Amino acid sequence: MRVIATTLIIATIAGCAVNPEKPVDRLFAAYLGAGMPGAAVMVIRDGKAVLTRSYGLANVETGTRVEPKTNFRLASITKQFTATAVLMLVERGKLDLDDSIRIYFPEFATFADRITVRHILQHTSGIQDYEPLYGDQFPDQVRDRGVVEILSETDRANFAPGSAYSYSNSGYAMLAVLVEKLSGMSFPDFLHENIFAPLDMSATVALVDGVTTVTDRALGYKVTDSGVEYADQSAWSAVLGDGGVYSSILDLAKWDQALYSGGLLSQSLRAASLTPGLENYGFGFRIDEYNSHKRIHHSGSTSGFRNHMQQFPDERLTIIILTNRAAPDVMPLAEQIADLYLD
Repeated sequence: MRVIATTLIIATIAGCAVNPEKPVDRLFAAYLGAGMPGAAVMVIRDGKAVLTRSYGLANVETGTRVEPKTNFRLASITKQFTATAVLMLVERGKLDLDDSIRIYFPEFATFADRITVRHILQHTSGIQDYEPLYGDQFPDQVRDRGVVEILSETDRANFAPGSAYSYSNSGYAMLAVLVEKLSGMSFPDFLHENIFAPLDMSATVALVDGVTTVTDRALGYKVTDSGVEYADQSAWSAVLGDGGVYSSILDLAKWDQALYSGGLLSQSLRAASLTPGLENYGFGFRIDEYNSHKRIHHSGSTSGFRNHMQQFPDERLTIIILTNRAAPDVMPLAEQIADLYLD
């Protein structure tokens, strides 16, 4: 077995100088085999990276190793950027959270009259999932506007808005189109000019083939009993609002600090985004407790990628895990790392 070299950083946990690399390395042993897709891990305390680790390969075919600068498809971690973009437009007076979506999508049937922007942000809209609606009839890749088009052909919601929670990629695709309608910019351009560039997240991008590119890109894979299979794209990979941003642990560390400082949004809107609704979901974030510690977090899962980012705001502690393999779920790994750092 060939072990990928990693950066060794000494951290301080619970007031004692320790070396946490070995227990973390053991957690990621499955990512260390020869020819294996990999992972990038960062722990941030009080604004400083106290542990940075990288494992395995970003590109199995070329043998390119994962590094801290490697950019992974974030999948649903993207939703916090989409929600922030919408809240920026709220702050600019372009819309209200309690506006009916039919103000902006008049092509929808009357069932959507009672669905608000807030419902969509919190996954309580009842809008149907777009994947089953497409079935086997879709172009090479579906885009956000295509999602809106097929949703506009539906005549009902799954439940009365606000009465239940149902995680909705459809809703966040709609929000990306809403940002375009109200800003007059493409969704990738809005994110770049209003979030990524101001925070110096220079390598973070919403990927549109032929328009934007991803530097130091990790490709997605599936690991099976038969070996490693390329699994970088699906029919839904071009939908941006629900999961189309690529980023690295280095850039996400900058995003992490912006969430603490509140520089992008007013204090009131940031507080609203972190107020849990049904199933503990805010605006692009889940808010709950882990071992009696307040936690803000989100996972991301898509073709060939599994990720998790969690913050413990009272401890100013953040754990970020990005991987370019379809399984396993890495939230349990993030929690085991948190156990090493939480008092």
